[in-house]
Amino acid sequence: MYRKSMSLVLLVVVSLVMSVFPVMAQDTYPDGKILIYSTGQPHFRELFYQPSIHRFAPNVDVETVQIETMHAGVQKIAMDNLAGAYKDMPDVIMLDAVGIMNLVDAGLLLDMTDYWTPIADQFVDGAVLDATIDGRVWALPDAVRPQVLFYNAAIFEEYDVDPAMMGTFDGYLEAGRLLKERSNGEVYLSYIDPTTYTWRYWGRRGLMPQANARIWDENGNVVIGEDEGTKLALGFLDQLHSEGLLYRTTMMQPPLYEATDQGKIATFYIGAFWDEFLRRNLTATVGDWRVMGAPVFEEVGTGGAPVSTYFCVVNKGDDTYVDLFLDMWYDFSTNTEERNAWVNEMDRLNGPYSNPVSLEVLSDPFWQEPSSFYGGQSFRKAEADGLFNPSPNMTVTPQDNEADGIISAEIEKYVAGEQTMVQAIANMDKELKLRIGRAEMP
Repeated sequence: MYRKSMSLVLLVVVSLVMSVFPVMAQDTYPDGKILIYSTGQPHFRELFYQPSIHRFAPNVDVETVQIETMHAGVQKIAMDNLAGAYKDMPDVIMLDAVGIMNLVDAGLLLDMTDYWTPIADQFVDGAVLDATIDGRVWALPDAVRPQVLFYNAAIFEEYDVDPAMMGTFDGYLEAGRLLKERSNGEVYLSYIDPTTYTWRYWGRRGLMPQANARIWDENGNVVIGEDEGTKLALGFLDQLHSEGLLYRTTMMQPPLYEATDQGKIATFYIGAFWDEFLRRNLTATVGDWRVMGAPVFEEVGTGGAPVSTYFCVVNKGDDTYVDLFLDMWYDFSTNTEERNAWVNEMDRLNGPYSNPVSLEVLSDPFWQEPSSFYGGQSFRKAEADGLFNPSPNMTVTPQDNEADGIISAEIEKYVAGEQTMVQAIANMDKELKLRIGRAEMP
């Protein structure tokens, strides 16, 4: 009787452990590698992944391949699948909501619902919101990052402009006017890009969700031309540009960083990811930068919309390393000691990293530590605070990749001076109706 009772206790203990550490099985895996597609600079992530995966399978490696865009990665997977080149397909790809929807429609992602559900309460609220379709979870969260406002505090001090006024977009506009006036036109509030980045960062990820703007109505009909939120969002961008408050330059290129270090660009209204680009490319203004939450439209009242990225397991007909990847993902997400050590290495290398999605890791004091780049302010804490009172992201449809191309083309003509913003919005509306017609609503 005693032995039976002890056996039952052991069984319960093992079950509890497995519920907390959902995979972690000591399986024997064949020699090989896990192939991961990712945008950005995935080689930095390998610095964590290689030792992590070797704790579970010493004979398996990780290879990360940089893709230019998530859409390009989706297209590559779809083409390889169509050609039957399954061995060329990655095991995992990093995607956003649009890419997830496209690959789910094609049957090329594995359903993660059963894996995610028992561990969901270990992670931040809304972690898989954009990865959930019809109640099923199709990807695992990597990052949930807010829209924030980076600003050069030294510039604001020099020209006696209070950064606190930038809590609203009206105040942000007024700050730009004061900086322009008091610097005799030498200082610009921010930037405007002649390529796709203006729509991506000012529009799709920035002003549009904060203004409750819409491309489609609830039935998938094109409404961008008559939508009041669109007029508010793009009208504000037009006002900044028409008043000469935006420095015209290409994002992520040396001239932008040179102008920023020279004190010509005072702020960046953009996602928290921009931190890595500032740290890596600025030298003269190190210590001058600060971060605050995104301004708000007073008539709407919500902050910046977060951008989430996810790791998706590709349905390639070979599940050899699926459990191993899940072990590695969980280790990266929840191993406080190893995650913090990796972040310290990223700081040393000026490499990219984001706040964790694990509640336990995020609660560690490490994630409130000050940063010398931000003059002693804790960027990590500022990023976490930026998730307060978020705006909902724009509705995503399978047609949004094509729609973004159409809309961006009209914004680019506007930036080039070939049309007004009113004309740009009208042309977006016309081209979307002509070339897409109607979107498939989720």
